[in-house]
Amino acid sequence: MSEGVGTFRIVPEEEQELRAQLERLTAKDHGPVFGQCSELPPHTLQKAKDELNEREETREEVVRELQELVRVQAASGQELARAVAEKVQGKDRAFFLRFIRARKFHVGRAYELLRGYVNFRLQYPELFDSLSLEAVRCTIEAGYPGVLSSRDKYGRVVMLFNIENWDYEEITFDEILQAYCFILEKLLENEETQINGFCIIENFKGFTMQQAAGLRAADLRKMVDMLQDSFPARFKAIHFIHQPWYFTTTYNVVRPFLKSKLLQRVFVHGDDLSGFFQEIDKDILPADFGGTLPKYDGKVIAELLFGPRAQAENTAF
Repeated sequence: MSEGVGTFRIVPEEEQELRAQLERLTAKDHGPVFGQCSELPPHTLQKAKDELNEREETREEVVRELQELVRVQAASGQELARAVAEKVQGKDRAFFLRFIRARKFHVGRAYELLRGYVNFRLQYPELFDSLSLEAVRCTIEAGYPGVLSSRDKYGRVVMLFNIENWDYEEITFDEILQAYCFILEKLLENEETQINGFCIIENFKGFTMQQAAGLRAADLRKMVDMLQDSFPARFKAIHFIHQPWYFTTTYNVVRPFLKSKLLQRVFVHGDDLSGFFQEIDKDILPADFGGTLPKYDGKVIAELLFGPRAQAENTAF
């Protein structure tokens, strides 16, 4: 055998079994959506190793490298770099690890994501400044957006949006984005969510021409900016279902803003949901999204996020 033709390693039997297990998981194999993750399932740890290049022996070192890069860049005097350093002041290692995981343990790219995270807040202060948790709670109780209480078979958090009864004069687009941002920030505290990511389902049944006319290009761009390089989140799929023919006009406004990676993860199904149900099992979906569970109730999810109403505080986040 000639030298220099490559190397190979023997994959441990346990590792092979975990990878095989990843191919046949169900929703029941994953931890809760809400609250902290007490212990990562072995198959999720294997996924982090395979997909995110995560290694327990180098995790702390990579966090320190990112923290040091923040300090070095801030010392350059560049305005956004200083804003990043100010934003992360006092943050623990778990905060930095979210960004590292979202960029597959590449320190330079994790720092760029941190810049995007801070820049999004500077660019759209109306989504964050002097925000009332009570207002956010009311929007979530109305179902804008929704969150399933169990993960899908891939371990992803499933977020829902049902446009049929949305009155954009009663609940503004900004209020919906405020709720999205709050939910993302809250659920990304969970390590299982950091690794497995999110799936978004947009039900456009009942989408009216009046609603379409009320969607401004600037608002749609803001939504896209939220999904791209502004959160340490892995958005693995966005499904549109039951959209009418004139949805194309709205989608064509959004499409130029989508980077190729996210564009490849957008699936437009119409009324043929055969492919959709191959990805998302009916038994985790509410009836208004074609599933077998009762109709979605935003009040239940709001209580899981905020606690009972008596404990809710009206403060900014």
